[in-house]
Amino acid sequence: MHVALPSAADGMARSSGDRATGLTVRRVTEPQEEPADAGLALRVVVLVPAYNEAGSIGATLDGLMVQSRPADLIVVIPNGCTDSTAWEARKYPVTVMELPRLEHRKSEALNHAWAQYAYDADVVVCLDADTVLPPNALAAWAREFSADDGALLGGSSSKFTMQDPGLLGRLQKAEFATWTDTALRRGRTSVLAGTGCAINNSVLRRIAAREDREGPWVYTSQVEDFELTYRIRELGYLCRVSPDVRAYTDSMKTIRALWGQRMKWQVGTVEDLLDLGINRLTLRDWAQQAMGLLGVFLKLLWITVIALSLALGVFRFILFWWLVPVLFVALDIKRALRIPHRDWKDLVIAASFFPQELFMWLRSGWFLASWWAVLRTKITRRRIDRWEAQYTAEEIN
Repeated sequence: MHVALPSAADGMARSSGDRATGLTVRRVTEPQEEPADAGLALRVVVLVPAYNEAGSIGATLDGLMVQSRPADLIVVIPNGCTDSTAWEARKYPVTVMELPRLEHRKSEALNHAWAQYAYDADVVVCLDADTVLPPNALAAWAREFSADDGALLGGSSSKFTMQDPGLLGRLQKAEFATWTDTALRRGRTSVLAGTGCAINNSVLRRIAAREDREGPWVYTSQVEDFELTYRIRELGYLCRVSPDVRAYTDSMKTIRALWGQRMKWQVGTVEDLLDLGINRLTLRDWAQQAMGLLGVFLKLLWITVIALSLALGVFRFILFWWLVPVLFVALDIKRALRIPHRDWKDLVIAASFFPQELFMWLRSGWFLASWWAVLRTKITRRRIDRWEAQYTAEEIN
C-alpha cells in the first residue's frame, strides 16, 4: 500500500502515521449503515490482491460478506503466495484468481484481474488483503458515484486507520488521522490509497487504452496508486477521500518494517515526481518534498549549533525555549482528539512529547535516505526492488 503522508510542513510542526492482523468485523462500530438499495444500479467489483496474507484474508472477506450493499463480484488475487492464502479465500463465495509470482507484482496482478473480471464494471474497489471495511462502505461508495456529480468523480479513497495496541501502531494511527483530516479539509487527494479505494471504471478504461500501458496500473512505478491517481486527475477527474468510508488496516509492527514501508513509498513518490515534472497537478507534492528537505536541514542545523556551542563553551539555556515543546505538545493533543477510536493512551502519548518527537526524527531519517537512494540510482542506474525490500523488512517469505 502506498499513501500520501502528511505534508512535510505538518511534519516540521510536529504532525503526528499502516497493518492489525486479526481484526474482526465485530470491532468495526462506525459509521452508520447506508440504505441497502444505495447505488444498486451500478456494477461494483472488488479486487483484493494478496501476497502471503493467510492470517488476515479471512477478516477482510468477513467484512465484505456483511456489506449492506453487496458487491456484484469479489475477486481475490493470490500472486506468488507460499502460504494458504488461496485456500483460505476459497472458503468464501468469491472468485479466486491464483497467479504465479509475477514480475510486476501487485500492479500486474490487478491488471490481470481487472481485464478478466472487472472491465465492464461501473466501480472498481481495490482493497488490500489485510484491510477490513465496515458494513456501510460499498453502499457509501456506490452512492458517491451515482450522485449527480458522480461523472466528475474519478476516485474515492477510504479514511484508513488501525487499532493496534502498541506504541508504534498508535503513532502511525495518529499520523494517518492527521493525513485524513488534511485531505478532507482540502476536498481532494493526490493518492487513492491502495489500502482501500473505489475508482470510476470508465476512467480506468481510458487509462488502460494508452499505448504505453498494459492496463490501468503501470509497471514502471513503485507506488502504482500514486501514479494512477495522477493519470485520473490528468483527465480532469476529482480524486478525494470519502467522508463516509473508513477502513481498518494493519500497522507496521517494528521499526525495521516501518522503515521498509516508508522507503518504498517515499522513493517511489520521488521517482514518479521526477518523471512527471513540475506542473499544476504535482506542485503541491513538490512543495511537500521541498518542505521535507528543509525540515531535515533545520534538524541537522540544530544539532550542529548545539554541538558547536557546547564544544566552544558558549552554550546558554534560555527559558523561553520551553515554549517550543509546549506548543508542540498542544498541537499533538489537538490532533490526538481527532484520532478515531482513541483512548486515554493516545492522549498520553501526545502529551508526552518524546514519542512524537522521536517519530518525527525517524521520519526525517527515511526522508533523507530516500532522496539519497534516488540520487544514487540515477548515478549508478541500479534500482532496488522496494517491494522485495519491504517484504524482507516485514519478514514475509
